[in-house]
Amino acid sequence: MAIIKPFKGIRPPRELVEQVESRPYDVLDSEEARAEAGDNEKSLYHIIKPEIDFPVGTSEYDPRVYEKAAENFQTFQDKGWLVQDTREHYYIYAQTMNQKTQYGLVVCAHTDDYMKGNIKKHELTRRDKEEDRMKHVRVNNANIEPVFFAYPDNQVLDELIMRYAKTEPVYDFIAPIDGFRHQFWVIEDDTDMQTITDEFAKMPSLYIADGHHRSAAAALVGAEKQKQNPNHKGDEEYNFFMAVCFQASQLTILDYNRVVKDLNGLSSEEFLAALQANFTVEDKGTEIYKPARLHEFSLYFDQHWYSLVAKEGTYDNTDPIGVLDVDISSRLILDEILNIGDLRSSKRIDFVGGLRGLGELKRRVDSGEMRAALALYPVTMQQIMDIADSGKIMPPKATWFEPKLRSGLVIHKLS
Repeated sequence: MAIIKPFKGIRPPRELVEQVESRPYDVLDSEEARAEAGDNEKSLYHIIKPEIDFPVGTSEYDPRVYEKAAENFQTFQDKGWLVQDTREHYYIYAQTMNQKTQYGLVVCAHTDDYMKGNIKKHELTRRDKEEDRMKHVRVNNANIEPVFFAYPDNQVLDELIMRYAKTEPVYDFIAPIDGFRHQFWVIEDDTDMQTITDEFAKMPSLYIADGHHRSAAAALVGAEKQKQNPNHKGDEEYNFFMAVCFQASQLTILDYNRVVKDLNGLSSEEFLAALQANFTVEDKGTEIYKPARLHEFSLYFDQHWYSLVAKEGTYDNTDPIGVLDVDISSRLILDEILNIGDLRSSKRIDFVGGLRGLGELKRRVDSGEMRAALALYPVTMQQIMDIADSGKIMPPKATWFEPKLRSGLVIHKLS
């Protein structure tokens, strides 16, 4: 069963939300955050990217930066830019991209569910990134930004959410940069809150869609606080962390594409010949060509697009990892032909989220920065859930979720 609870959210007043809200900390660098914050002292970047309050070049891992995050978080509360609700609520957060809306329930999930594997992951985490987020949670004693979960489709919850969606939201704005619509409702009714709690209790698992490091950090800090409290009971606020949970079928996963700097010493003719061992290769000409189905890839180099269709026997339909296009391309193209084995550390490869479009792949190759680009068919949410259920881990850089959650709409304090 999935244990969740409502919480007393800390939120900006309606008239300030567009000044406070921001993109997540991990989708932009320090200088981008500095530019986006500009002279806006209410921007959440002062809490989630507080290095912008120091001279250019200051490391985001400087101990003073973490201390500044806590100082700014307190200032935001003291000045009324963030205000805590007087009672516990669940919340609804809707995002609209390309005329499609997905509705998430903002809840507090239990750290024990993460530790026991009831909250399932599909990616590896890095200890250095976990430690960075743990420091941020510790110093603020809060989950400033939510994690992004998926749950199996549920008709009862869908009907409840749709009922609220017909009412006026507390927040409703178009975000800069991405241009997507974001809406937010507060669930006041006790019966509705109990229904949400009860329906989640029927679910054997929740699935991390995005935010593996934030999930790990929140759970580890919760475990720390359990050990530090000799009177620990299990219902303390530190046992919970904030998540936005979406029905799996609503989520949009975009392609996550690859660009490579060289062909590992091969000529164009040798590279195409090597591909033909495991793929049916077809020249598609100079117009952008997008993969149309699973196990088809688009290759761009020498100002031409090619269709690559993996041959039978090059993948295992019974293996949730082996059937993935990210695995096929990693094994048979990047590793076997181009000798790029470790996608996490190689300097010869970069990754481009599907929101940028295949035109971005063409641009980076035509500019001479990259030698070739490979476009993949997107992973499905069902594939992610199957992999998480199997206990296996996806290859790196396999999923790209859009739209990203905006930060600053609601915050969860650990006490």
